[in-house]
Amino acid sequence: MTPTIIVVGSLNMDLVVRAPRHPQPGETLIGSDFQTFPGGKGANQAVAAARLGARVCMIGRVGVDTFGDVLLAAAQQDGVDTTFVQRDPTAATGVALITLDAQGQNTIVVAPGANMQVSEEDVTQAAAVFVGADALLMPLECPLGAVMAATRLARAHGVRVILNPAPARPLPDELLAQIDYLLPNQPELQTLADGESELTAAITRLQRRGARNIVVTLGEQGAMLVRDGQTIHVPSFRVPVVDTVAAGDAFAAAFCVALAEGKDPPEAVRWGNAAGALAVTRAGAQPSLPGRSEIARLLEVQTV
Repeated sequence: MTPTIIVVGSLNMDLVVRAPRHPQPGETLIGSDFQTFPGGKGANQAVAAARLGARVCMIGRVGVDTFGDVLLAAAQQDGVDTTFVQRDPTAATGVALITLDAQGQNTIVVAPGANMQVSEEDVTQAAAVFVGADALLMPLECPLGAVMAATRLARAHGVRVILNPAPARPLPDELLAQIDYLLPNQPELQTLADGESELTAAITRLQRRGARNIVVTLGEQGAMLVRDGQTIHVPSFRVPVVDTVAAGDAFAAAFCVALAEGKDPPEAVRWGNAAGALAVTRAGAQPSLPGRSEIARLLEVQTV
């Protein structure tokens, strides 16, 4: 079965510089390589899902500019349907300013531009694609109103909803209760849980507010799946780290595709871990996103 996945989210051009370490406030460092890559959490997740064999439709916005042209062409090249990615006449395409240190760890500042103009109307114009879809996958790099509108449409059509709350922001209980799977990393979990830093306590707090199934990504420690009163730790894969940009997006997309194909949740988390691991072995956001055969090989050869 080829699943159909809808992605509501951002498209950014990533401007990436490498430096020996991250600068301190007020400090200037001399970096080395500078590169530009198609990115944005929404576009990354859409491209990642398409490379894993899903039919993908994206809802979002870019500006009427060169970056917008490049981002649309990149998504289309991977088979993403961009019919409902609007060209905004008043806002520039979003950009992300990314610094990578010698260990491949990143800091990111996003100028969202047209992404912050994605509206409830943009979502409702795409209502027809929700009919028969298997999953709705969303990060949080666009207005909350669009996210909630998409969630309502998905629930109305029986579409599974997966929310990757990145970048983290407080979310209403009304939304949390409608999400089938919430996919935060540890800092995002802490933000959602009103600053609670202890992992189990933070998860419990979100469950009390209506969150049903939670998958917490733990970087090199793998991921934790919490559902049906059970907590399952799924270990990571051992790989060399080059660039951690888009690892979370790779995880979210692979988890979503695996779940939509009917795999059980622990196996879907393992798919997510494999995709995230492969993504950190290569530079760039979308260039790092793995294909299906790569995930299959890693799942076969590496015991976890």
